[in-house]
Formats: sequence, structure tokens, C-alpha cells
Amino acid sequence: MTDVLGGRKRSDYCGELSLEDKGRQVSLMGWVQRRRDHGGVIFIDLRDRSGLVQVVFNPEIDSTAFKEADRLRTEYVVYVRGTVRNRPEGNINPDLSTGEIEIKAEDAAVLNEAETPPLQIKENLEVGEDLRLKYRYLDLRRPKMQDIIKLRHRVNKVTRDYLDEEGFYEIETPILTRSTPEGARDYLVPSRVNEGEFYALPQSPQLFKQILMVGGMEKYFQIARCFRDEDLRANRQPEFTQIDIEMSFVNRDHIFKISENLIKKIFALVEIEVPETIPIMSYSQALKEYGTDSPDLRFGMKLKDISDIVAESEFNVFRKVIENGGQVKGIKVRGGAEVSRSKIDEYTDFAADYGAKGLAWIAYKGGDVSSPITKFLSENELSGIQNKMKADEGDLLLFVADSPKITANVLGNLRLKIARERDLIPAEENKFVWIVDFPLLEYDEQNKRYVPLHHPFTSPVKEDIPLLEENPEQVKANAYDLVLNGEELGGGSIRINDKELQNRVFQALGIDKEEAREKFGFLMEAFKYGAPPHGGIAFGLDRIIMLLSGTDSIRDVIAFPKTQRGTCLLTGAPAEVSRAQLEELNINLNVDSKDKN
Repeated sequence: MTDVLGGRKRSDYCGELSLEDKGRQVSLMGWVQRRRDHGGVIFIDLRDRSGLVQVVFNPEIDSTAFKEADRLRTEYVVYVRGTVRNRPEGNINPDLSTGEIEIKAEDAAVLNEAETPPLQIKENLEVGEDLRLKYRYLDLRRPKMQDIIKLRHRVNKVTRDYLDEEGFYEIETPILTRSTPEGARDYLVPSRVNEGEFYALPQSPQLFKQILMVGGMEKYFQIARCFRDEDLRANRQPEFTQIDIEMSFVNRDHIFKISENLIKKIFALVEIEVPETIPIMSYSQALKEYGTDSPDLRFGMKLKDISDIVAESEFNVFRKVIENGGQVKGIKVRGGAEVSRSKIDEYTDFAADYGAKGLAWIAYKGGDVSSPITKFLSENELSGIQNKMKADEGDLLLFVADSPKITANVLGNLRLKIARERDLIPAEENKFVWIVDFPLLEYDEQNKRYVPLHHPFTSPVKEDIPLLEENPEQVKANAYDLVLNGEELGGGSIRINDKELQNRVFQALGIDKEEAREKFGFLMEAFKYGAPPHGGIAFGLDRIIMLLSGTDSIRDVIAFPKTQRGTCLLTGAPAEVSRAQLEELNINLNVDSKDKN
């Protein structure tokens, strides 16, 4: 058998060498980062996944190696053998881990040549993301991407090690399953041997992990691939990874303890400290004060409700909204009175994007109260607003009048936008919080029915169960989310393990017994045979890696991501398939398609 390395063997990795290796002969393999010819002496920076090291070729030491070095170019794959030595005085590079040493080359060989790459392999790459994704194999060579992929591996390992120590079994669940309604569209896969029938790719392993609890596994986890055919907003991917955990005979506190200990071990990898006990906040408080169930607690600017102050105001916009069951809420921008009218117009347009019909404002500037709405407000109302908002000279108040849902959404997002613009968020600070007491159901105005806020297997809190039939909107869920700096790290719930209670929840959702049997029959059948109390949580692995690595794009932490249109620029997926493949699956397309044959 031909040895493509010609008997050569690597002894060390480039970035792991140091002064302690001085005088030692090493054999290295990697890519040429840079080549420099200094008047008869050739220098190259040799790169592998561990980092860079400088190699010096001198014809007086080895003329054959020097000739080989003379043909080296960027991204050539090479073998180098030589001796580690100190760099000469004045040539030390303090920015490089190997900056105190260099390799005196004694042998070299080109293992493969390379064309000039369409993008540079360097840390700060200023090219469009599309080019990076098209040539992902080159992008992955960059040190930043190498570090992220290494970090992802370490998070996976820490997760497996910790959960193994806690007695969990890692169990794989099916990728080809049946379609079940879980909130997003399924990706469907036609079955060749069962004509006219389809598999679905799992949106999550939810049903299977509950069945594993019925099966007596008691402690399950999986680093699971999940698939959702949904519109890809920022930092969403059609296929993603979650750390999936399920336990039997537990309550919420047990799950919090396991989760917090896991998160502490994961975040310790980048020296981010997690509180000994993570604080808990109710869903209603989060929406009331921050306008979102994923609040960023690193800065203030809380939402304040002034509905009671302006309920009888002459300002019709405020009064009519309150009369119709809405509310008027605002935020205070400290020192914001100096912003221009064009900036306020920008805020108004931004608010409109999130559903607001307008944005009212009051500025305290130069000892005056400036606003288009002050002429409609009494002195008592203006005084009440200033006291409620704790407004001082130089402050700007921004108000939205609408339904509670729209008001929260608008102000919650406007709060974040302004905080980022005005640099109000402490970059080095981290605020974890558990959000609890979610509503079990929410009303879908479009379909005129209740839908689960999480999924239909979430247990209601015990004291709210009697409200299921008459006041379902008042029922709280035994559910929880873990949030860090405004990003949801994961969420879960205590599950329903009683068949009758599950049927009552189905009925509240408008799912009759026949539909429940059709969609969830295998789970309901399993519940007949002694389902233990159980619950779990799923953490978004991609989102966690994004936060740990300090990048702002989830595509940076996935080896081969899709674009926001769900396409893979590297492989060209999705793509048409041949007519023969379609015929084998008994599929006829209603769109024009080129025959790939």
C-alpha cells in the first residue's frame, strides 16, 4: 500500500511548542500561512489547528530543504523537520504563543499544492458571509473558527461527562418519525416502500423522551438534532442542536439543580461565573417590567404603567385605549432629552415595526416640559407621570398605548435598541434568571382557539387545574425558561403523566379524542401502563456556544450552517432531483423542474 506521507510522521503540533522544547528535533505538518524571502533566507509561518510557528530555511544548513521552501506558497500543505531554537534578539513576537522560538529547518516536503484561495485565512476577515459559507472549508481554517469548533467539542464533552456522573443514559431517538403538531412546520420525508406516506423529521424528541420515562429509563439525555421548517429570522436555523434532558420522580427544584450545575460547568470553560443559586422571576413580572419573557437584566429602563394616571385624560388616544382594555406604558431614557426629532421619528418607525400605532414622548429640557401631547394633559397628570417615571431634567420619556401584548412587545424591543445605541449594557456583566409561571395556554386570534404556550404535554400547576374548563387563560403552567442577558438558554416543564388530565388539556386546546388518538395515540396508549411523574429541559446548544464564543451569529458556531433562506451555499442544497428519483417515490411536481438526467 502506498504511503502518501512517504514514511514521515508528525511529532508535535505547531502551536504547542515553547522554549521548553529548545534543542529538540521536531516533525511538523500543516499549511503555509505566510512566506517571506529575506535575501537568501526563507521564513514561513506554518499553521495547524493548534496555532502558528515560524520556520527558517537556510541554504547553508540544508540546500535540499531550501529548494523545497523556495516553491512554497500560501496554503501549500507541507512537512517540515527541524530543531527548535530561540528567536534572535529583537525578533520575538509577544502576540504569538510560539513567539519566542523558531524551527531551524533540516528537511521539508510539499504534501500538496494549493491555488490562491478566494478568501484569506486570517483572524479579522472582511468579506461577505456568503463567500465564507460558499468556501466554508477555507473559513474553517481561520483561528477564530477553529477555536469555536474546539469550544463546541469541549461543551459536548463536559455535558456528557457531567450527566454520566449524575446517572443519566445517553439514548438516541429516531430521526425518521411521524408528523405531530408541535408548533412549527415539519420537514416531511416521503417513504418509498409505503407509497403515499411520509416520515417527519423531529422538531424535538419530546414524545420519545416521555415514552422513555414510561419505559423506566428514569434519566435520559441526548445531544439531539432537531428540525423545523419555519421562516428563518436572525439566529434561527432549519436544523439545530439541543441538549435534551428528561428525568422521572422529580419536581422543578430537582431539574433546576441539575440544570444549574451543568450550566456552571459549561460556562466555566470560558471563565464566566454562574451564581450559586440563579434568581427566579415570574412570567408576569418579566412582561410587566421588561416587556419580554427573556429579559436582559444588565441594565434598568424598566417599563412603567401610567394607565391609572391618564385613564380620564383629554388625550383621546390614551383614554380610548384604556377604555377598550388596553394600557399606556413607557420607558425613561436617562439623558435622552437631547435626541433630535429625526431620532424620535426613527424610534416611532421602529415601534411601528413591532405593531405600535404611534409613539408618544415627553422631554425634560432646559427646565421645560416639551411634547406634542402636553396640551392634552392636566398639571396633575403631568406631575403624576413625572413622579411615576421618576423623570429628571434631561430625561426623555417614550410611551405606547395599545393592548398589553403589543405594548410589551414594542417597549421591550425599543428598550433593547436604545440601550445598545447608548452603550448602557455592561459587556462584562452576566445576569442569569429563571422565568416561571408561564400561562399554560394563549388565545390564537387568527384561528379562534387556544394553543399551548410551550407544548400540549406541559403540566398545569396543581391549584389551577380546576380552571381548565371555565377559565383556561388563567391556568399557569409548571414550566420554566433559563435566560442569560436577554437570550433564552433553554426551557422545559414538568410533564403531564395522567391520561385523564392530558385529555382535559387536549379538550381545552380544541383537540377531540379522535384527533388526540390520531396524533398522539402511541403516547396516550403508553400512559395507560403506569407513567411516572417526570419532567425535563432542553438547552439550545448553538445559542450557548454563540454566547460563550462572543460571536453574534449562530452561523459562526455551526460547522456547515444554512443561510437565512435555508440554503447551503457549499453544497447547493436544496436542489432538484432527477425525474427517476421522483418516479420511484411516486411524486409528481406541480412546478416546472429540469430533468437532471
